[in-house]
Amino acid sequence: MRALLGGLPDWDLFAESWNDLGVDGFMADGGRYRRRRFAAFAASADGTIARKPHQPHYQSRDYNALNGGVQRWFEPVTQGVAEHPATRAVLKAGLELFHPLTADPPAAWHVELHQFRIEAHDGEAGLPTPEGAHRDGVDWVIVMLVERHNVASGVTDIFAPDGRALGSFTLTQPGDAVFIDDHRVLHGVTAISPLEAGQEARRDVLVVTFRRED
Repeated sequence: MRALLGGLPDWDLFAESWNDLGVDGFMADGGRYRRRRFAAFAASADGTIARKPHQPHYQSRDYNALNGGVQRWFEPVTQGVAEHPATRAVLKAGLELFHPLTADPPAAWHVELHQFRIEAHDGEAGLPTPEGAHRDGVDWVIVMLVERHNVASGVTDIFAPDGRALGSFTLTQPGDAVFIDDHRVLHGVTAISPLEAGQEARRDVLVVTFRRED
């Protein structure tokens, strides 16, 4: 992954930005274990990637039965992160991979970028995908691990649309990533807990989705 993204320069500064995420106040389960920031971009076939004005994140309840059906306004990704070489490399890699794989691709993709931190403490698990196995309601998804600290579990599971398990794996090293065809499979991640009791556990990921413009 690092080779694909040109070595991910200034990685430490990029990863450090996950320490500045606000608590997700839209968790219908009442959980306070998730922090995030959000941004939207337009990615054009000619390789141009431009940030869009800040906007809400929306999923229908068909795709997110727990938190869907409402416009969720999250704190914006900082401009420094939006313009960071690692961010731009991920967006560019997604565009270059997904565009030619798509039948009749759009002139411009609507791209959403999420910085997620899932936290867990003794007696309180953190849920990376509290909605369970799901689709995101987009065309393509990238999930890239940024940091994994004192974490037990956090296994990524991939399922067929009929619920059959297709495989599982764990993102363990910074830069480990999964690329998902959201039309063909469902995905989910198991709850995390502290590997060493008495210390905080956290799992930081960058999630980028590509979908056709409405």
